[in-house]
Amino acid sequence: QVQLVESGGGSVQAGGSLILSCEASGDTSSIVVMAWFRQAPGKEREGVASIYISNNEPNYAASVTGRFTISQNSSKNTVFLQMLRLNAEDSAMYYCAASTQYLYHRIALTPARYHYWGQGTQVTVSS
Repeated sequence: QVQLVESGGGSVQAGGSLILSCEASGDTSSIVVMAWFRQAPGKEREGVASIYISNNEPNYAASVTGRFTISQNSSKNTVFLQMLRLNAEDSAMYYCAASTQYLYHRIALTPARYHYWGQGTQVTVSS
């Protein structure tokens, strides 16, 4: 079992930045891929970024490429999401997720592929 706890959300003005953190605990050695997803009210949950734990290879949704960066501190079992140049469309509940199975890039941002989820942290961007 893996437990995930997100932190770092908050309110920011458009153009601002935030860094989200996700700390994993439990059977962390079994994690292969971690990812960030987001869900705005009335919308489906969408993948934002993923990272392969073994080689730090990232994968980004087109909507955040060039603005968001996913990284990890493997010694602390923590994954980060640095978000720059935020806009109102980035407002959502952000969730951290982990998979113990290898996921090819084309499915690494698919929510159904992940077995472990955090409770989420809210990001609100005001224009």
